[in-house]
Amino acid sequence: MSNRPDIHISEVGPRDGLQSLRQTMATPAKLAWIDALHAAGLREIEVGSFVPAALLPQLADSAELVRHARGLAGLTVLALVPNLRGAQAALAAGVHKLTLPLSVSAAHSLANVRRTPAQMLEELRSVAALRRERAPGVGLEVGLSTAFGCTLQGRVDEDEVIRLAVQAAAAGADEVGLSDTSGMADPAQVRRLFTRLRAELGARAGAAHLHNTRGLGLANCLAAFDVGVRSFDASLAGLGGCPYAPGASGNVVTEDLVFMFEAMGLRTGVDLERLLAARAPLRAGLPGEPLYGMLAEAGLPKGFVAQQAAGHV
Repeated sequence: MSNRPDIHISEVGPRDGLQSLRQTMATPAKLAWIDALHAAGLREIEVGSFVPAALLPQLADSAELVRHARGLAGLTVLALVPNLRGAQAALAAGVHKLTLPLSVSAAHSLANVRRTPAQMLEELRSVAALRRERAPGVGLEVGLSTAFGCTLQGRVDEDEVIRLAVQAAAAGADEVGLSDTSGMADPAQVRRLFTRLRAELGARAGAAHLHNTRGLGLANCLAAFDVGVRSFDASLAGLGGCPYAPGASGNVVTEDLVFMFEAMGLRTGVDLERLLAARAPLRAGLPGEPLYGMLAEAGLPKGFVAQQAAGHV
């Protein structure tokens, strides 16, 4: 009997969910939201991004959020860093894990971080060296952005996705996941790419970061699960999107994703009633902002029992 969940959910709402919104959520409201997410059982939260405040004022308080989140028991505090300077600031704040975005699409990479994919690989090597020198216990993951297609470039070559994943692992990433930045993926493509990624990287194949732009978010998560993926990014109420991927909209809804897996008999370690309650501080902190999710509208089915037993996988 193991207490380890069958499915690992990384909540990315406080970063990915907020970065594209016009309004800025006040810091006290963010802290209350993060506390509610933790109380629901989420044990990895991407609390912010260490980018210049002039570019993303919505995330200017990331260091304060990291310091607060470090006080929450059992929580892995994650932050996005686009470069070496961001990694230095994140490590100084005390993050437990760094995530670095590496676009497969050259057009998106230049729009998002003003560097080519090759230049971002060099940045990754610098961040990995910094991590080894200053904080060897801190995790370093890479998310391959636009792995399933790009609104700027169009089709993305699947062979290039796998080549870049292998190069990112060689450059020092502990894990390399695939991100559907613009919501262009379909289940067959998800199965294909994650099968190839896992064959190449084994245990270093990372999370599925999938969007629901065209309504295929949960179907794509299930496709990834079918080929062995057990780690998923999601955002409470489906908030999210990339400011530099026109037409890209929200992430997979955390509540709906947790419900799907729990209904399948798989443990996520997340309390669904408390997770639904975590929408209240989000709504209070973002008045008027649309919140998404089918479970929040329909409610839990009568007689539904969450999974408490050891893993079924």
